[in-house]
This record gives sequence, C-alpha cells and structure tokens, in this order.
Amino acid sequence: MGRESGTGIGRRTVLRGSAAASAALAVPAVASAASAASGAPAQALSGRPSARWGVQVGDVTTHSGLVWVRSDRPARMIVETSATESFARAKRWRGPLVGPGTDFTGRTALHGLPAGSQVHYRVLLADPEDPRRTSEAVHGTFRTVPERRKDVRFVWSGDLAGQGWGINPDHGGYRIFEEMRRREPDFFLCSGDNIYADGPMTETVKLPDGSTWRNLITPEKTKVAETLDEYRGNFRYNLLDAALRRFHAEVPTITQWDDHEVLNNWYPGEILVDDRYTEKNVDVLAARARQAFAEYFPISTLRPDASGRVYRVQHHGPLLDVFVLDCRTYRDANSPNRQPEDAQGILGAEQLRWLKRELSRSRAVWKVIACDMPLGLVVPDGDTDFEAVAQGDPGAPLGRELQMADLLRHIKHRKITGTVWLTADVHYTSAQHYDPSRAAFKDFAPFWEFVSGPLNAGAFPSVKLDGTFGPEQPFVKAPTVANVSPAEGFQFYGEVDIDGDSAEMTVRLREDGGKVLFTKVLRPGLVGQ
Repeated sequence: MGRESGTGIGRRTVLRGSAAASAALAVPAVASAASAASGAPAQALSGRPSARWGVQVGDVTTHSGLVWVRSDRPARMIVETSATESFARAKRWRGPLVGPGTDFTGRTALHGLPAGSQVHYRVLLADPEDPRRTSEAVHGTFRTVPERRKDVRFVWSGDLAGQGWGINPDHGGYRIFEEMRRREPDFFLCSGDNIYADGPMTETVKLPDGSTWRNLITPEKTKVAETLDEYRGNFRYNLLDAALRRFHAEVPTITQWDDHEVLNNWYPGEILVDDRYTEKNVDVLAARARQAFAEYFPISTLRPDASGRVYRVQHHGPLLDVFVLDCRTYRDANSPNRQPEDAQGILGAEQLRWLKRELSRSRAVWKVIACDMPLGLVVPDGDTDFEAVAQGDPGAPLGRELQMADLLRHIKHRKITGTVWLTADVHYTSAQHYDPSRAAFKDFAPFWEFVSGPLNAGAFPSVKLDGTFGPEQPFVKAPTVANVSPAEGFQFYGEVDIDGDSAEMTVRLREDGGKVLFTKVLRPGLVGQ
C-alpha cells in the first residue's frame, strides 16, 4: 500500500508555515499554559486575536468538511482553502463570530470541495471592531473522501488523560499522537473518554521504580468537573499538548463520547452519592458536559448548543461506512443486567431502529460499527452491577444482551456483510472473534471485535469474556496490575488498512512506538473468517 514505512512523507506533504504555526501555538511554561487554558475573559485584549489551541477538521465527506478553532477573545472566524500550499488561488469562507456563549470556539462548514483531493486550509481570527487586525494563520490539511475505490487507512483508540496521568513534558506529552500522525491516516476514530472530567490530577506522582511522573496542571484539573466552565477547561487542557495539536491539524476526526466526558459509569437519571460532587443530579452534569463536548469537537450532527445527536454514519467511499454509536445518552440504569426483557438496553429503542435501518441501506464493502463499549467483555460497575453489555452469565441473552442479540439477528437475516466492531474503554488491547458455534445465542453470523487504548491513561488488567455470543480471544495484551502509568508502557492504538483493489481489510493492533502486536486480514464476503 506504499505507506508502511511511516515516514510521514507521501500523500500528506509537510505544511508550509508549520514552523511559524508551531511557534504561535507553543506553551513555553506550565504557568503560562495554565493562564492560556483558563479562558478568554480574564485575558487582556491588546494586540491581535490568537488561535493558540490549534485547528481541527471533523466528519469529512466527499465534498465537505467541518473546521474548528478557538479564539482567545471575540473574533470573526475566517477559513481559506486551496489545492496547494501556496494559497495562490485561495477560496475564503466567512465563519461565525465566536464569543463567550461557545467558550470562544467556532466551526465553519466547507462545501463544494473536490472529491478525493488534498485540501490545504488556514484559519484566521479577525477583530470584529477592525477586520484588518487578524491573528496569525493556523494551517491544516485533509483529504476529502474519494468517489471511487481507493486505499483507506485510519487509526482508532480512546482514553486520554485518565487516572491521574496527564501531559508530562518529560515523557513527550501525548506522544502517541505523533506516532499516529506519522502513519498518515485518512482519519482518526476516537472511541470515547476524550477527557476524564472526574479525574483530578496532582503535579507529581511517584512511580514504582522510584522515579516521578510530572503533570502539567491547570485549575480545572485540580477537582472534579461540575460547572460548564470546568468541563470546558478539561477539553482545553488536552489542547495544550503540541503533539495533539499537530495531529488535529493533519488528521480529521470522527469522535464519539463515553462515560468520562461526564463521570465514571454514568447513566441517565442517576443520583450521585459521591462526596466530591456538590451537584448530585447526573442529568444536570451530563447536560453541561454535552455542551462542552459539542463546543470542542467538529461533529456535523451535534451543534455547539448541544442540540442534535452524537450517533451518526460516516460514509468513506464505496469501501467503508463508519457507524458511530452513543452508548451513554439513551441507556438504562446499570444493574445486575439479568432482566428477561429490556427494550431500552444500552442504545435505546430509537438509536437501535436507526442503526438497523442504516446498516440495511449501506452499500459499502465494510461496515465498521464504532461502539464505545465492548460486547462480550464483562465490565463491572461496583460489586453487583455491570457497565457494558455482558454480565458474565454465558447462557441465553439477558438484560442489555437482548438488544444486541436483536441487532445481530437483524444483521444475519438481512444478509448484511462486512460488519467489524471497534471499541476502546477497557484500557488494554485485544481481538475477539464471535461465532454462533461456540455461543448460547446462535442466530447471528460470525464477526470480529477489536479493542484498543488507552492513548494516555492508566492501563488495566484484562476482564473476563462472556460466552453468550461465543467469543474467542486470540490476542490480548494487558498489564497484571491496575493503573499502570504511560511511562511503563501499555498505551495502544489500532490501525485499519483497506486495499483499494482487493478490498481486503487489514487490522493491526499497535503499541506506543509503532510496534505491531497483532494482525488480522479480513476478506470481503467471507463468513466466519
């Protein structure tokens, strides 16, 4: 496929002016970084606007993309696009006036772009009182989706800044993003836990070998997030990392959320008994977190005021459709998960109907189901309740398994081929093959599920498999103790390559540094592979 060397030079060329952009975004010291992250209202408004948090592009299609930026003050967002880095024939897009209502974030939709083409863009922020006063341009690039069969590469993972492990300058910050950027993916699928709003940090943590982990700290990372501004501050925190900003500038994102964008293992209607929180109503916290999430990611179906939805389908040419699920917003309460009837399940009835309908309509060779929770891994919530789909009973489906059995039955009976499940959540990497010949529930076609993560968080031991859907685990890599730091390894991402000629899908599970741990080649149209 011509990209295995990972040199970072190929389809995606070096950005012109990247050195200047990096200098403009640099955070020279912890103190200044904390000041920059604390929000615009407290900053002096002298000089020109600044876009020090970088740029992002999300939900790229054949002819469109959604560009994101954050300003340090009220400003008009302006995007210029070009087919070349010279911007000799640039097209200008007038974006929104950003202000405190969206935490100074803005998004501009680009339409009418050429299919399958490299698009160079730059974002400027103009002073509303004097449009001649503009920020230094922040550059980015992305490739639109091809109309015909072309090679596809994407990476996926989740879990960022969790369990007390944040941006450590001594460790290279979020260095795994630089490794993924060098793989030149067409996009990045983030499987959730983009932040740990419930995970305060300390400046230093003692490691088992006697060394010290040092965290960059901002005010919002010293307590659990409860207010809208505190949730916003958690998203701003991640954007202090230079490797993440470089990654965002070159790699479009398809982003979903899970629990830690709000708090651990949350579900609608939950009332907290956690003494760290003064606000006990999780629905109130979730609404604030959802608004901050909507403000900080370019998601086409979710507007900055948090209206809309996270679940959606992203079409990537004739070879790939990505079905992005939301296993948080519509789920029922965590419980022992053994009820004989469960219409709501983990997806809710409406999302399940949508997923069945869109899977049936898909004509793509591969249908990736991006689920923020694994299917057959037993993820507990306390001593008696369960957080995901499985509950450890290997018999006939019960609880949330009933909804998944319904979905898997639909996929089989509608003869929907090429489904592959990708997820994160459990903080290790593994591969599961599900087969009715091994299962208590047999009315489904065999399929694969691949797990990756964390990106920069604590790693945890593997959990048990539930036999209801007949999983077999040919590969797993996980530590033997809980909350292993990124300094000790066990940080993972997955990579998917689809060959434009044969349509073969190759899934690789990688660890920080790029080493391939496991490879599986899937061939289109084959059942039970």
